Amino acid sequence: MKLLENPFGIHERALAVRNQRLELIAGNIANADTPHFKARDLDFKKILASENPTPMAATHAKHYQTGELENPGGLVYRVPYNSSVDGNTVEISVEQAKYGEAAADYQTTLQFLEGRISGIRKALRAE
Repeated sequence: MKLLENPFGIHERALAVRNQRLELIAGNIANADTPHFKARDLDFKKILASENPTPMAATHAKHYQTGELENPGGLVYRVPYNSSVDGNTVEISVEQAKYGEAAADYQTTLQFLEGRISGIRKALRAE
């Protein structure tokens, strides 16, 4: 029964990544006055693409067997529009806008999951 093999699809992982991004942005906002704090964010596409990376293959006996990903966690640092004297790269207006955008994305993912659960419920009830 393929319906229950992977009921939530990519949305389960997407929800976890969106939650992690909200936490990072909230941390940026909380550290807006911390000297030398660097604003961070997540590269959503890179994280989801890294779930199934193409394995490296050695073509010669002296080649390395494995390699490292450039940024396996998808963590990126935000480049500020205006520099600050204390080295902090958090711009509160930018972070608030990013937080609002991330919250809307999180809510959208929840709605997709809700629709999927509703569909499964209807299928199980034979409606």
